[in-house]
Amino acid sequence: VQLQACGGGLVQAGGSLRLSCAASRRTFIIYSMGWFRQVPGKEREFVAAISWGSGVTDYADFVKGRFVITRDYAKNTVDLQMSSLKPEDTAVYYCAGGRSRSQIATMNVDSWGQGTLVTVSS
Repeated sequence: VQLQACGGGLVQAGGSLRLSCAASRRTFIIYSMGWFRQVPGKEREFVAAISWGSGVTDYADFVKGRFVITRDYAKNTVDLQMSSLKPEDTAVYYCAGGRSRSQIATMNVDSWGQGTLVTVSS
């Protein structure tokens, strides 16, 4: 499964940005999708995940109330709507596919997309 992420860019603190990840196809392996982010010199960290079928979501505490992950089952896309952005949200964001939200949250991922850079200016 190929994942293609897009939507990164430069935004001012307090602003919003929407990332999108398109999956080439769904397979029996990929039941959930998620987003991670990574700052140079730091480990990649979990941001959010969603189950394809149920739409149930999980979020990292540092994005709860600010980011929303959604999926379009028909289009095979997963979006991350980011609001109230802070400079510390600056990172390369990666989408990923896995067998469950819990596995994704522990970085047990079957497919990675390429990263898209999000820069939040103060």
